[in-house]
Amino acid sequence: MTDTLYTAVATSTGDGRAGGRVLSSDGVLDLTLAVPTEMGGRGGGTNPEQLFAAGWAACFHSALKGVAAAEKITLNDSAVVADIGIKPNGQGGYGLEAAIHVELADIDQATADRLVATAHQVCPYSNATRGNIDVRIDTTVG
Repeated sequence: MTDTLYTAVATSTGDGRAGGRVLSSDGVLDLTLAVPTEMGGRGGGTNPEQLFAAGWAACFHSALKGVAAAEKITLNDSAVVADIGIKPNGQGGYGLEAAIHVELADIDQATADRLVATAHQVCPYSNATRGNIDVRIDTTVG
């Protein structure tokens, strides 16, 4: 791991997703966790799926911007929405599924699709999950 550029460190304490807390080593991230109401919990806090969705959306968006910049394409109005679902895996545990929605303006569909496909090859979250979970990606231009 001598080529590691950065290591994020976070610690979960308490009851994990059921009322615990997650804290980054620098103290910037300090969140209370809660089971969402959709899963029978009380809500009122974040959960691992939201954190994963936020991380993947931000990472994919950065990869997309980087890919576009390398091709000297300016993306003026763009957004990436990550939907992360949790579901039983049929083996007594749980698995994840993802849908990545990319929204771009002022660009043609073919170029947008190419940039998004390349970003999916560059993004560390995409690379970490490839072949491990179902991922759907769609691109909307407007």
